[in-house]
Amino acid sequence: MSIEGKAKEAAGYIKEEAFEHGKSPESQKKAQEGRDLRNEGRVEDGKLPKTDKPGTGD
Repeated sequence: MSIEGKAKEAAGYIKEEAFEHGKSPESQKKAQEGRDLRNEGRVEDGKLPKTDKPGTGD
């Protein structure tokens, strides 16, 4: 596992959590950017990307 992949996954998680409950289009866009960054880090570390519905706790 790479440090860079772990950092991307952590940063993406934080960004997703910070914006996922916002109702505005800007909040939803930032939450999606967080999910994308999180998945990019997961793929770099050889893990499968998260494909579950956001907010399910998985």
